[in-house]
This record gives sequence, C-alpha cells and structure tokens, in this order.
Amino acid sequence: MENKLTPAAAKAHIPRLVLSQHVQTIIHGDSMMGRINNRLAVGITKGVGSMWCAYIFTIIALISLPAAISSHSPIIIVAWVAQTFLQLVLLPIIIVGQNVQNAASDARAESDHETLIAIHTLTADVHEITLNQTKILEILEERSVRQDAIKE
Repeated sequence: MENKLTPAAAKAHIPRLVLSQHVQTIIHGDSMMGRINNRLAVGITKGVGSMWCAYIFTIIALISLPAAISSHSPIIIVAWVAQTFLQLVLLPIIIVGQNVQNAASDARAESDHETLIAIHTLTADVHEITLNQTKILEILEERSVRQDAIKE
C-alpha cells in the first residue's frame, strides 16, 4: 500500500531527528525492567568497549602466553592465539570501532536533519508564494474576462 501525503499534510509535516539513543526502547521496551536492561547493556558495552579494557584484556591474555609457548604444542599455541588473544582482545576493539562509527552516523543524522529542516522551510515558503501567485493569476484572469466582456 502506497503512503502518499497530501500537500497540506506535507506542508504541516516537521522532520524529526532520530538518533541511536532514541530507539533504545524498541529493544527492551519502556517498562522499568526494559529501562534497567537498556542501562545495564549500555553500561557494560561502554565499559568493555573501551581501549582501556582492550589493554587490560591484552595483559590478561599475555599472562598465559608463556605457558602456551612452553608447551611446544602447535595446537595449544594456535588455540591460545584464536581463543585467548583474538577473542579477548578483539572484542573491546571491535566495540570501540562500532562506537566510533555510531558517533559518525549520529553526527551525519544531525547534519541531515538540519538540512531537511532548511529544505522543508524553504519548500513551505515556495509553496506559499506559489499559492499567492495562483491567486494573483486568477484575479488577473477574472479582470481580463470582465474587460473582454465590456469591450464586446
């Protein structure tokens, strides 16, 4: 089903800014438990998604490196790299990268919103000018018809 706005509805429409934090309630809802879950999830993500956490995880992972190397077993060394180092260290780094991308996306959304508001305002002004011009043309046409009628 196609959703078409009437000119009056389009003129009355005000673009709204939607950022990441505005849609958090969609995930867990707006109940008290949903708000607690959102706060907890965001808090943990902020904590784990920091470079300081990545540094701490690197140190923790490096503590077990000598034992993995001294085993002289390629399977244990590969397992240490894959299961300990990569998983432990890459997790916070990936979250940091996503946070940077999310901040850039929100900044673009704010910029686009400002542009949309400006375009909306200008379009509404142009629409008003067009309506006034149409009224003027109708008045001129009516006068022209009356003058033609008088001449006849």
